[in-house]
Amino acid sequence: MADLSVKVAGVSFNNPLIAASGTFGFGREYGEFYPLSKLGGISCKGITLKRRDGNPPPRIAETPSGILNAVGLQNPGVDVFIQDDLPWLKQQGTVVIANIAGNTVEEYCMMAEKLSETDTDMIELNISCPNVKSGGVQFGTSCESVGNITKEVRAHCKKPLIVKLSPNVTDIASIAQAAEAEGADAVSMINTLTGMKIDINTRRPIIHNNTGGLSGAAVFPVAVRMVWQVSNAIKIPIIGMGGITTWEDTVEMLIAGATALQIGTVLFSDPYAPIKIAEGVNKFLDDNNISSVTELTGTVRPW
Repeated sequence: MADLSVKVAGVSFNNPLIAASGTFGFGREYGEFYPLSKLGGISCKGITLKRRDGNPPPRIAETPSGILNAVGLQNPGVDVFIQDDLPWLKQQGTVVIANIAGNTVEEYCMMAEKLSETDTDMIELNISCPNVKSGGVQFGTSCESVGNITKEVRAHCKKPLIVKLSPNVTDIASIAQAAEAEGADAVSMINTLTGMKIDINTRRPIIHNNTGGLSGAAVFPVAVRMVWQVSNAIKIPIIGMGGITTWEDTVEMLIAGATALQIGTVLFSDPYAPIKIAEGVNKFLDDNNISSVTELTGTVRPW
């Protein structure tokens, strides 16, 4: 059998499949289906400095080949995560990535400091959050803001730092370069695309927040394009995500330039998807006499 192990920013994964933040909770529910050691890693549900109850419902709406969500980062807060969830996660035999979100740079830095003193393996910076000090503009929408928050958090973070990129920008390659220049060890991409769905009878948006993040198979071609563009612009590893549903999608994203992958929305319809994908990738590698999954990364041949 082929070698599925990969390394991202010095951290070893037994396979490239990571459960995506926001789709896997803290792993306890999925742990009833199979040993979490079968995953390469878990990017935990986004955590904030203090407890958040999230947005009022409805918070999720189905769309063709995807879903819209505006859950609003419902979570118990970083201190509860460190005390109650992290010890359990560290017993599961998989890489643990803490995904952090905040409304100010200071909040991000405080969480990075707290988590740096734990045995969390990596920290993922969710910059698709409103910066309250800049009128609510997302941190991840300009090179300047991405560079600034990466630089500030890097100064407080002792763990390998992943910056999660928003696709809702004009030039994602430049955004990735800004993160790399200020100390990111890797980037993960793409986060959700902003979308909207309206009830034609009530004429109200179905999601109470009015807009939400679109994920699922519908966004996959956008994600592949952006991973390819960024892979040509930076030297640090890319964790690819966005609509990966099958083993064929996984191979395609790796060829586009990803080193590892996050699997998200498909988990809601098939909790066993990562297991099936790993088996499919392994068979593809064996059938093509490829000894390691790392040989696929960045091998696309553009016209």
